[in-house]
Amino acid sequence: MICYCRDGRPLMHSSIFVKIYSMRIPALILVLAAFAFSGFGQSNAKKNPPKTTTGVQRPKLVVGIVIDQMRWDYLYRFNNRFAANGGFKKMLNQGFSCENTFIPYTPTITACGHTCLYTGSVPGIHGITGNAWWDKQLGRSVYCTEDKTVKSVGTDNNLGEMSPRNMLTTTICDELRLATNFEGKVIGVAVKDRGGILPAGHSANAAYWYDNRTGNWITSTYYMNELPDWVKKFNARKLVDSFYQKDWTTLYPIESYKQSQADQQVYEGKPFGADQKGFPYNLKKYTGVNYAAIATTPFGNSLTIEMAKAAIEAEKLGADSVTDFLALSISSTDYIGHAFGPNSIEQEDDFLRLDLELGALFEHLDKNVGKGQYTVFLSADHAVAHVPGFSKEHKLPGGTINDDQWVKDMAKPLEERFGHGNLIVSTYNYQVHLNHKRIDSLKVSKKDVQDFIVDWLEKQPAISRVFAIDRMMEVPLNAKIRQMFANGYYPNRGGDIQFVLQPGYIDGGATGTTHGAWNPYDSHIPLLWYGWGIKQGSTNREVYMTDVASTLAALLHIQMPSGAVGTVIEEAISVQSRF
Repeated sequence: MICYCRDGRPLMHSSIFVKIYSMRIPALILVLAAFAFSGFGQSNAKKNPPKTTTGVQRPKLVVGIVIDQMRWDYLYRFNNRFAANGGFKKMLNQGFSCENTFIPYTPTITACGHTCLYTGSVPGIHGITGNAWWDKQLGRSVYCTEDKTVKSVGTDNNLGEMSPRNMLTTTICDELRLATNFEGKVIGVAVKDRGGILPAGHSANAAYWYDNRTGNWITSTYYMNELPDWVKKFNARKLVDSFYQKDWTTLYPIESYKQSQADQQVYEGKPFGADQKGFPYNLKKYTGVNYAAIATTPFGNSLTIEMAKAAIEAEKLGADSVTDFLALSISSTDYIGHAFGPNSIEQEDDFLRLDLELGALFEHLDKNVGKGQYTVFLSADHAVAHVPGFSKEHKLPGGTINDDQWVKDMAKPLEERFGHGNLIVSTYNYQVHLNHKRIDSLKVSKKDVQDFIVDWLEKQPAISRVFAIDRMMEVPLNAKIRQMFANGYYPNRGGDIQFVLQPGYIDGGATGTTHGAWNPYDSHIPLLWYGWGIKQGSTNREVYMTDVASTLAALLHIQMPSGAVGTVIEEAISVQSRF
């Protein structure tokens, strides 16, 4: 006779049971405990991916999802509208949430954010100090992923002349490639080139981004000389035109969007033309003629996730015991947020649709990789400020500045004082970059020029602080803010003077909004974990975006990236993943 557990699993043969029963009670307890523990281990083993050649258990696939421009509070502002089978509630209810995740540097900008999440480092180490910067050695502006040594693949224009070479450290994806002797595949996908390239790292198998001139997904010769057949077939479908045919109407009745301002506010942008002032937006007119407009609609997210699904299937990501990595960035949230702001119906509708898209992506992963066989993290590269017009309407602090106009206004007084008015070459990333060659030729002191500009900027009402960066440690500043500025400074790519805006102020115009400041509205971001090796729960402990790579390194039992300064978020990792 065989005895059975409550779940129907056979416990032991009756003859064995009789022998145990005749033992002393303590021995009986120990033996039963041993059987129970053995059964528990076997049950969990079924949920674990097979061990790698090194004998370490890892998920079959890691998926990193970066939402470009997502405020942490969206998780709760829209919570009652997120679907039960959507992505956000799945991660909140079944995964682990780090509720107080912050960006530990400035400027809080796209290229920096993507790089910091995956390197576990800060701009002062990995060198990506902005989407672009003034390079002192080259004497010109440099785009974060520009690379004139490579050629475009999949297009005839120069939008593919990109690579990760300007990034000075490895990413967690590079470390996974090293740990698997380059057997683990790494693929980056994003509408924005920087969103796909920088996270995937230096040794990625591929990164793909969207060509807004042709409507195709492209790459560069840094990765390959020709697009794979599956990408060609994906491009041939021209999904962008199919999405245009749907137009952009609200997912639900427009009167149900109670967490947003009424449609058609004067401080919202008009990305689809002055004649399109609000919902519904006519997108059919762009079919076959304008492939850029898709980025400022939720369908840009849909297009990206469809591309990610195609990559999972075609590249067989997560199909064997060697861990792969899909680095996915959602870009349209940023385009929509800049144009309409965080309190718009457009952005609420965007996130409600994205929630459903993420839910569908998880279903795709369950089917193609296996439920419980993959690990996901979701975060943001930055958050965003309220539209200043919205703040003014509700009697909140805020306003706009125009730093280009500041440079023009300073030209005459600079000329009167130093003999030349063109002593500033850039105001990238809330910093003033001086024309050092001209200053040297005039035989004037750099310190005198710095002091003059600092004094001029201090008189501007929107300025909170302004100081010469080489004297940062002497300036009375909140210690946390000082550290953020120090973390964001890389000498050859940094400026000479740092200016800090008053809370609620942005560098912009009468419509739309932006990001880049130290303030919580720009630096407080979501961080959600889900899947293999992840506990269910949350923490209110303050953690940082730079902790993501170190946590993944611990989860995967691999080395952390070469410039990592973050620490492991131990609360998020289950004991199961450590064996």
